[in-house]
Amino acid sequence: MEIILKQDVQNLGFKDDVVTVKPGYGRNFLIPQGFATLATPSAKKVLAENLKQRAFKEQKIVNDAKAIAESLKQLDIKITAKAGGEKLFGSITNIDIVAALEKTGHSIDRKFITSGTIKRLGKYNATVRLHREVIVDLPYEIVAE
Repeated sequence: MEIILKQDVQNLGFKDDVVTVKPGYGRNFLIPQGFATLATPSAKKVLAENLKQRAFKEQKIVNDAKAIAESLKQLDIKITAKAGGEKLFGSITNIDIVAALEKTGHSIDRKFITSGTIKRLGKYNATVRLHREVIVDLPYEIVAE
């Protein structure tokens, strides 16, 4: 079953992508929740026209995202946490990374950062998705207080 996504869906695709899914998933979840519509020939033509009109605006957004990515690569982020030896009391998550980025003047939503749960001191990398075409690795270090 082919559908057109109305918004980003984790592990499936981005807004305005035409994807193939199993009929039950599309019919029982994606379409009723408003995440997608059926990909009929007329809907595909409308989508193609909209994408063509949006291409110029999209290029500016991609260039802005690339500029932010370059500034993120230059950052040296250190997150302080309470620790006993090498092991942390608690854990470091995306929320802590967002707080550290806000201290440097970068405002990024936490759902665009993928890092996992960190429970030890050391150097790590987080993946930041600024745009569907712009994904940057953000190095950071966890240090003891």
